[in-house]
Amino acid sequence: MAPRVVLVVDERIAGVTEAAQVVRVPRQRGEQLLEAAAWYAEERHWDVVPGTWLDAVEGTERCSCGDLGCAAPGAHPTRADWSGQATGSGAAARRMWARQPGSSVLLPAGRAFDALDVPESAGFLALARMERMGLALGPVTRTPDRRMLFLVLPGAAAKAPGLVGGLGWDAGALDLVGRGEGHYVVGPPTRIGGRGAVQWARRPSQANRWLPDVEELVSPLAYACAREAADARARLS
Repeated sequence: MAPRVVLVVDERIAGVTEAAQVVRVPRQRGEQLLEAAAWYAEERHWDVVPGTWLDAVEGTERCSCGDLGCAAPGAHPTRADWSGQATGSGAAARRMWARQPGSSVLLPAGRAFDALDVPESAGFLALARMERMGLALGPVTRTPDRRMLFLVLPGAAAKAPGLVGGLGWDAGALDLVGRGEGHYVVGPPTRIGGRGAVQWARRPSQANRWLPDVEELVSPLAYACAREAADARARLS
């Protein structure tokens, strides 16, 4: 008698909550990364490019780049021309990750989206305020380095400093950073060394397929960053 195969919804891979989305439960982390990369390309139409990976060496995990002091082990580009290697094809993504299943999933910014990168504490504060305001939000990632990245329409990185300045703040002083062309977002479920995996604070879904413009989010984000910066100064005084 042939073994039964059970299909379930795996929200960790697809990053969606729609019950109609049915995917196979991954058997190992490499398969998880492959399916995630293909899903981003096929369902979100985001370009993807494989990055470095983690190698087990003498009982520890090291970045495949070979740098013992790597700042982002297993989660950065493998070559200087990485952006030219990106693909928007799900089939091409599957072939790329099949060659090295443990490769990190990198999402080039400046194409389908830019990102507003803020401290995690400010990001959660801003999220709560945005939800009270009824703002339409895009997907938001949360990194093990305690950062949150809000995905917005392309062009945000260039506009953000001026918009923040118009509100009376300095974007650099607030630690509010725009990530556009030439930058990338590390896609969940990529793991950054022993620090943990990148996660979705707000998952991609049909409801947030259309990304907000930077003008819609910059005020609550700048306010939250300014408040957190002031609180940090108060703690040090």
